[in-house]
Amino acid sequence: MLFDSSIRKELARSFGATLVVLITVVMTMMLIRTLGQAAKGNVSPSDVLLVMGFTVLSHLSTILMLSLFVSIVGTLTRMYRDSEMVIWFASGRGLASLVKPLLRFAWPVLLIVAVLGVWVWPWSNQQVQQMREQFEQRSDVDRIAPGEFQESSDGQRVFFIDKESVSSESASNVFIVDNSNGKEVVTSAKSAHLRVQQGVRMAVLTDGQRIETKPDGAGLRISQFQEYALRLSDGSSASAEALATKSQPTAALLASDEPKDRAELGWRLGLPLAALNFVLLALAITNANPRAAKSTSLAVALLAFVVYYNLMTVGQSWVVSGRMSMLGFLLGLHGVVLGIALATLMIRHHRWSPRQLLQRRAQVPQGASA
Repeated sequence: MLFDSSIRKELARSFGATLVVLITVVMTMMLIRTLGQAAKGNVSPSDVLLVMGFTVLSHLSTILMLSLFVSIVGTLTRMYRDSEMVIWFASGRGLASLVKPLLRFAWPVLLIVAVLGVWVWPWSNQQVQQMREQFEQRSDVDRIAPGEFQESSDGQRVFFIDKESVSSESASNVFIVDNSNGKEVVTSAKSAHLRVQQGVRMAVLTDGQRIETKPDGAGLRISQFQEYALRLSDGSSASAEALATKSQPTAALLASDEPKDRAELGWRLGLPLAALNFVLLALAITNANPRAAKSTSLAVALLAFVVYYNLMTVGQSWVVSGRMSMLGFLLGLHGVVLGIALATLMIRHHRWSPRQLLQRRAQVPQGASA
């Protein structure tokens, strides 16, 4: 009991300090990123703090996993260096006996990671998507101000509408000059209204004409139209689609057979499995060498986390492309890592050296022949 309580108390202190530091770092990074998006016109300046908060909340599962992993590695490294592990081993405690107190400490964190991945992750992404769509609709109205020539964000279009607008979402007597695709297009219409389709901002013009001319003046093309949809911004449809997939509830993903939905479901279900693997990996790979630097174990742990996390991302992309199934992704990555962690833990628990393993393997056929 003394062994379990002492290690859990130290883990709690280390986990709390690591979590505060990581959240502070992530919030700073997300604030800079959100301010950049607001400067580009993708996010409303008044919603910067909200977008940052929801973004940090969506990444909280990853922050908890890394905090748990780093706290266990740091605590065990200190115990090795202060010879506390030698004392516990001399009293009859093996390395595998640490699994029970570690899991007793980590199970609330594992439960929180599962809840964040299954429910909070899609909800926070949905809130960010809604705020972006609302701002896109408002920014179109603000950009095309009545009675003023307004230039688009890419500098390729110039808009002008009449001062006598019917409402904030519609206009009359619209004039647009477009200099993209190596030609100049002058479009005029009696009325127009705004529309957002699949994350793309459109201006729908009615009762107008288009005049296309080339820079060399080789040709002129005039056309009449009853209704014409003009894209106001290129907007990344791929990122909008990815955000829409991340915003889907987990129940909807379970009922879907689309590869992108199965990949997203595999990512969410893999988060608690990865957190469990990180607990066992931390116990299996942590060791203290007096001749090595104090941060060697921490550097190895961070490298293992980066490799594991990137493999999760690669596996998700493979499921999207159809190269592997969701079940194969879960078993092939998380199952293999679990097997490696358990095998390494057992080898270190029994203190098997490579020479002993080879001798044991060589003794098997001798016993069978006898």
